[in-house]
Amino acid sequence: MSAPPDRIAGYVDAAETRHRADLSFAEVRRALQALSSLYVERRERMRTGAALDGAGKRAAFALYYGPLHFLLVREIVRGLGPARRTPRQILDLGSGTGTAGAAWALECRPAPIVEGVDLSGWAVSETRWTLGQLGLRGRARRGNAASAPLPTPPAGVVAAFTVNELGDESRSRLLARLLEAGGKGSAVLVVEPLSRRVSPWWPEWARATEEAGGREDEWRFAVPLPDTSVRLGKAAGLDTRELLGRSLALGFPSRHSEGRPGT
Repeated sequence: MSAPPDRIAGYVDAAETRHRADLSFAEVRRALQALSSLYVERRERMRTGAALDGAGKRAAFALYYGPLHFLLVREIVRGLGPARRTPRQILDLGSGTGTAGAAWALECRPAPIVEGVDLSGWAVSETRWTLGQLGLRGRARRGNAASAPLPTPPAGVVAAFTVNELGDESRSRLLARLLEAGGKGSAVLVVEPLSRRVSPWWPEWARATEEAGGREDEWRFAVPLPDTSVRLGKAAGLDTRELLGRSLALGFPSRHSEGRPGT
């Protein structure tokens, strides 16, 4: 069961009211340009919390990247097909605004409890707000994505646009823990940008996932974005025509030709 389109639009409208109370559209647009530059050119600053170091960037993240992450994860989950075991709980590692865990949960019947974990206190608060806006049961807390306790199977674990922000040691530790969780019956989903430049570690993770019986996919979706996200993206010079990403998945059906396009 997925959230109907008007519910998603309503969520973004509420987020705009929440984050633009003291900010003009131009201020959020400039912040989005700065945030995009961090993602593309200065990713080393992401580990210091630079992506969320001001009201403008927080608003830009919530109104642009949050909805994009929601829609991309939703379409990936639909493309993969239902997890082999319906999760009773979904853990969202590095939850940001909580949209990745929420997107997956809304595709499950019944919707599982969602738990968000993030180092940022702002992200924890925002995840709680997102879950409430979308009518999901859940909670969020501060914590390290690499070392957060994983839920008891059958559960879901999602790390969307999170692994690339970890250091090498933390990343290796997380890979081992996710493989172990998948082996015990949890469904695991890792989502990252298509660009291999920002994630040179991807081939190692893909190989380990496939050896464990999982799958690697690349995705392109032509999905309408909320009006607010489109306006911000266009004003900031960003391409909003397609959602792009790639995923690693454990505990989902093996690769098949049906459903959404994947490779």
